[in-house]
Amino acid sequence: MTDDEILLGLALTVVLATGSQILASKLRVPALIILLPVGFAAGAVTDVVHPDRLLGPDFSNLVSLSVAVILYDAGLGLDLRKLAHHTRGIVGRLLVYGVLLTFLVTGAVAPAMFDMPLRVAAMLGMILVVSGPTVVGPILDSVRPSDKVRRILIWEGTLTDPIGAILGALTFHAVASSHHIDIGRGYQLGQFFISLAFGLVGGAVGTALLWFTLRTLRLGETLGTLAQLAVVIGVSAGCDVLRDDTGLIAAILVGLAAANIRGFDMPSRRPFFETLVQLIIGLLFISISSTVTPASLVPVLLPALGLIAILVLVVRPLVAFGAAAHTDLSRGERAFVGWMDPRGIVAAATASAFSAGLVERGVAGAAKVLPVTFLVIVGTVLLYALTAGPMARRLGVVKEEGRRVLLVGGAPWVVDLGRTLRSAGLDVLMWAGLDEERERIKGAGLELATGDLLATAINPGARVEGVTAVFLATNDDDFNALASIVMQDNVEGPVYRVGPPHDSHGVVAPYTGGDILFGRSLVRHVLAERYGRGARFVVQPATGPLPPEYDALFVVRADHRLDPVTEREPATPQTGDTVVLLGPVPTAAGE
Repeated sequence: MTDDEILLGLALTVVLATGSQILASKLRVPALIILLPVGFAAGAVTDVVHPDRLLGPDFSNLVSLSVAVILYDAGLGLDLRKLAHHTRGIVGRLLVYGVLLTFLVTGAVAPAMFDMPLRVAAMLGMILVVSGPTVVGPILDSVRPSDKVRRILIWEGTLTDPIGAILGALTFHAVASSHHIDIGRGYQLGQFFISLAFGLVGGAVGTALLWFTLRTLRLGETLGTLAQLAVVIGVSAGCDVLRDDTGLIAAILVGLAAANIRGFDMPSRRPFFETLVQLIIGLLFISISSTVTPASLVPVLLPALGLIAILVLVVRPLVAFGAAAHTDLSRGERAFVGWMDPRGIVAAATASAFSAGLVERGVAGAAKVLPVTFLVIVGTVLLYALTAGPMARRLGVVKEEGRRVLLVGGAPWVVDLGRTLRSAGLDVLMWAGLDEERERIKGAGLELATGDLLATAINPGARVEGVTAVFLATNDDDFNALASIVMQDNVEGPVYRVGPPHDSHGVVAPYTGGDILFGRSLVRHVLAERYGRGARFVVQPATGPLPPEYDALFVVRADHRLDPVTEREPATPQTGDTVVLLGPVPTAAGE
C-alpha cells in the first residue's frame, strides 16, 4: 500500500469507529450492533480498511495490548466488597460450568456442522467461551436489572475474558504443534497453571508500579492517567514476551488491585480511560470485522445459526441452572442470568489471531473459525440486545426507575417534605448528621440511611447503588454545594441542592454551578421560613392549573419517575401525573 492509502485507511477506520458509536448512542443500541456490519461493509467495498495491509503482522500484538487496556478498565469497576460470598460462588460456577460446557458442546457439534477437524472444532469451542463486559455492560445499562444480577453478569463477563484467552492460547499451541489435543495427560493443565502464575506475578509487579506512581510520586490527574496506561501496557507486553497471552491476566489483576486496595482511591469516573477504551473497542471491531469476507460467510451461515441456537437455548440455560441452584436468586433472576451470554471483543480478537496462525500452518478447516465466530458474535449480540429488555420485564428483574430518592437534611421542613414524597408513592431514604435530626426522621416513620452512607457517597472511588436521585437540603449551603459536585459521578441519577440565600457569603455555595432545586425564589431560608409560618406541602393530581399562591416543587410521573422543578427545568405536569406543591402561609398565622 502507498503512504496515501495507509493514511486514508487509518483515518477511515477512526471515522467509522467513532461514527458508528455515535449512531449507536442515538439509536440506544449496543455499539457492537453498528460496528460489526459497518466494518464488514467497509472491508467488502474498500481496499484500505484492512489491518493486515495497514499494520501487517504487528496487528495481533496491537490487539493484545488493546484488549489488556480494556480489561484493566473493566477491572477498575469490580469492587470485591460488593461481591458477597454466595454471589462469588455463583460467579465461580458460571465460569467453570460455562467454559467446560461451551467447549465440550461446541467441540462435539462443530465437526459435523462445519465440516472441520476435531482439533479445529476444539479451537472454535475455546474461543466461544468468552463473553466480555464491553458487550454485557451496554445491554445491562439499557435493561437496568437488579443490582445483584448486574454484578453477577459483569463479574462473569470480565473474568471469563482472560481465562478464555489463555485457554485459547494453550489450545492453539496444542493444535498447531500436533494433530491432536493433549487431554488427559496433564500437560495442558500444567501449562495453564504456569501461565496463570506468570499473570499473577505480572499483576503483582504492575500493582507495585502503580502504587509507586500514584501514591509515592503523587502524580496529578493527567500524569497519573498516563502512568496507568504505561504500567498496564508495559506489564502486559512484558508478560506476553515471557509467555504468550499472560498479559491479559496481569492487566485485569492490576485493575482489580487498584479498585480494591485501600489507598489507591481511584475515581469512579475516568474520562480519559473511558474515551480511550471506547476508541479502542471501535477500532478493533471495525478492523477485525473488515477481514471477514462475504465469500467466507455464505458456506457457514446456516450452520452458524444452528450453533447459536444450541448455545443460547441449551448451553447457557444449563450453565445458569447449575450455577444458581440452591442459591438465594429468585426464579426470574436465574432465568435472566440464563438469557445473557453475548460474545464480544476478546472472542473476535482471539479468533482473528488464532485462525490466521492456523491457516498459515495449513491446518484444514481453520479458515472457517473467524467467520463462524463473527456470525456468533453478531447473532448473540443482536438476539440478547433485542430481547433482554422484554425478557427482564417479563421475569420481573427490572429495577424501577426514579423511585429511590435520597433526601439529605433533618430540618422540620425537610422531614415533612420526605413524608410528603413518600405519600406520593416514592421510596424515600433520608440522612442527617445531628442526633436530633436523625431522631426527627425516625419519629416521622421515614427510613434512615446508615451513618456511613454520605461518607460512601462522597468517596471518589465509591458508587452508591440503588439511589436514583439525591436532594441536598441541609442547613449548610457550602456542604450542599460541595456534596453536589462530588456525588455527581457516584449515584445512578441526578444530584440537586437547594439554593443558598441571595446575599450569601459562603465559601463555595454562591459560586458553584449546577441545577438549583425550585429555582432562585424558593431558596433554603425562604422554604424554612414559609414552613415555620404554617405553609405545608400538598400532593394532588395534575388535573388543571395550579391553585393560586401555590408553588410546584416536584412532578411525580405516571410511571413513578420523579422530576423536580429546578431553575433550568420547569417540569411541566401531564395528564396522569401527580404534583407536589408548597402551599401559601395561612392568613391566621398573623400576617
